[in-house]
Amino acid sequence: MRIVLDTNVLVSALISPGRLPDQLLQHWEAGDFTLVTSAAQLDELERVFGYEKLQRFIRPEHATQLTSILRRLADFAVELPVIKASTDPSDNVILATAIAGNASHLVTGDRADLLGLKKVDGVAIISVREAVALLSQGAGHD
Repeated sequence: MRIVLDTNVLVSALISPGRLPDQLLQHWEAGDFTLVTSAAQLDELERVFGYEKLQRFIRPEHATQLTSILRRLADFAVELPVIKASTDPSDNVILATAIAGNASHLVTGDRADLLGLKKVDGVAIISVREAVALLSQGAGHD
């Protein structure tokens, strides 16, 4: 299974250790799925980690460590298509990453936009809770 974790999921994993977003990263580290990202998503992630409102929740060394691990170990989608499925341009970058990376799923906490789309170009858009349940059933092994 190839999965893109939305930027909000990656940020939440650092804010709330042990909670569902962090459990998704643990599933990835255990080899339960292939994590797909893109240079564009990692640029967004680094930008978000720089937000002043997050500074009290995320230690800079943890943000740097996560970004470094993603750069080294995740599969990178390249040649992202132009997608206009969402009114939010940053959502479209995440969707393009999933499509270009042949992801089966995009996992997000974005109830306002992404989750409502349900599926785009063959990529299922699911919640963090749904993803953890799917992976906990052992359905995630490649």
